[in-house]
Amino acid sequence: MPKLMLVILLGLTPILAGCRSGGASTSSGATAELDEDTRISIGLIKKNMIFVEGGEFLMGAYLPIHAVEKPFHGSDDDASPMHTVRLSSYSIAKFKVTNREYQIYLKHNGKTLRTTHENGDPDDFRVAISSVPNLPARMDWHEAEQYCKWLAEVSKLPFALPTEAQWEYAARSRGDFVYAATNDGTLRGTNAPYTSYEWDGGPRGINVSTSGDRSDFAQLMGWPSGVMARRPPLPVDKFPPNPLGLYAMTDNGLEWVKDWYDRDYYQYSPLQDPQGPDGPVTKSYFGNGMKVQRVSEQPNHQWGGALATARSAREPEGYSDKGRFHRTEITARCVVNLPAPVL
Repeated sequence: MPKLMLVILLGLTPILAGCRSGGASTSSGATAELDEDTRISIGLIKKNMIFVEGGEFLMGAYLPIHAVEKPFHGSDDDASPMHTVRLSSYSIAKFKVTNREYQIYLKHNGKTLRTTHENGDPDDFRVAISSVPNLPARMDWHEAEQYCKWLAEVSKLPFALPTEAQWEYAARSRGDFVYAATNDGTLRGTNAPYTSYEWDGGPRGINVSTSGDRSDFAQLMGWPSGVMARRPPLPVDKFPPNPLGLYAMTDNGLEWVKDWYDRDYYQYSPLQDPQGPDGPVTKSYFGNGMKVQRVSEQPNHQWGGALATARSAREPEGYSDKGRFHRTEITARCVVNLPAPVL
């Protein structure tokens, strides 16, 4: 049996078998008309929602005196000024949307599966990544928004993309002044040297991923790993969660949020449950409005970055300001906008 297929089956079997034995959790029979795999997926998604009690916090790039350790703010000019935000309670997904969850969504809606080879090329690297169930699914903003909206329709719960205020509040474990959204607020890894110009060898992560971790995973899967751009994402639960119980809010892919991007939005953001600008404000190089994305693209424990507050802009289709296509690096997680835990 090919190595990739074996990993896929190993990833799916315990999840699906465990759920079939225990049954899926549903609300008032809302998913009764769905096929079994979709019901199981919805039940797991609901089970993995983390309740976040609302409250007030200081959002944005904060001063070194607030932080656990001195953050680097060189790229955080658009995360200023620090401002007060008050949020209602909500729940947020423990993990980034996985390939398994997204493929079930695509199948249920008769959409083309990501495991379908493009242009007949059996070596398409994006297809290989999309074939591993517990890797984060890659999508543009429209796809992320449609996915969360679909969850709302089939579960009868108010699923949605998180606002960036909700995202940051949860990443910082209800507003703590932490350097990164890791288990202890820091970035930690080994200090092993690199062994070639392609960054082979090198550090491995302790609580955040490195290029070496991704290279190791690529080799495990039998994928090419010598080219930086081809190093894959990692399983969504590879490293410890933050104190709130949320995984990979510092690394393993940028994340979409609901808000339109405006570099100056923090100067006029409302106090209560900010939703971002009403429409496009900041335009890309191509003249298109841009959405906010959170997380740092390549966090590194050796040089850091104010990852818990970092924000940047991207066209909803996945293009950056200069037109580079990064759809394979952007993912999402959904929230449920209810004042009580999801049952």
